Amino acid sequence: MPDPGGIAAIVLAAGSSSRFGSDKLLHPVTLGGMTLPLAAHSLLPWLENFEQTTVVIRPGSETFCKTISTALGATGSATIHWLVCHDAAQGMAASLACGVRANREAAGWLIGLADMPAVPSAAITGVRDALQAGADLSATMRDGRRGHPVGFASLYRDELLALQGDAGARHLLEHDKSNLVQIEIGDNGIFADVDIPGDLHRL
Repeated sequence: MPDPGGIAAIVLAAGSSSRFGSDKLLHPVTLGGMTLPLAAHSLLPWLENFEQTTVVIRPGSETFCKTISTALGATGSATIHWLVCHDAAQGMAASLACGVRANREAAGWLIGLADMPAVPSAAITGVRDALQAGADLSATMRDGRRGHPVGFASLYRDELLALQGDAGARHLLEHDKSNLVQIEIGDNGIFADVDIPGDLHRL
């Protein structure tokens, strides 16, 4: 169920972590004086700003779900809808489409990544509010560079459901950039994803 205002929160957590060498989403990270699994840090601002957040996971993620739920506590984990994407191995687009399909009646979708633990709350609320105000597309920006999260209004439903490959919805944002409402965020956390162990030092 999307939140009041019709915007559904979707966080993609179905990657294989192949470049990291282990499950990066469970790697302990210390931010703001708190040491939590990387994905728990990523989810905190979403749980603060949405009544429910759909987290898309790959099959066989029971240990991951239990570990993250324990780290977030009963209150936080109760607002997560864990969604298994059986096509996750096909790439990010499959996970994104799976999340949209599960929230297909929403007025829009706010898409985030579970390997981005430093995205500020203002980035999430800014893009969400732009969608609620009528934007077709919205994304965070800093110095002309697009970051995360990104948001899509319901008119993109069919295109999102038809996505394929590992590029997600990047081509939609580029093709229709004249429709993009930019949310300026003065924080490099909107770019900081973790793909390899060395990326942790940037946090």
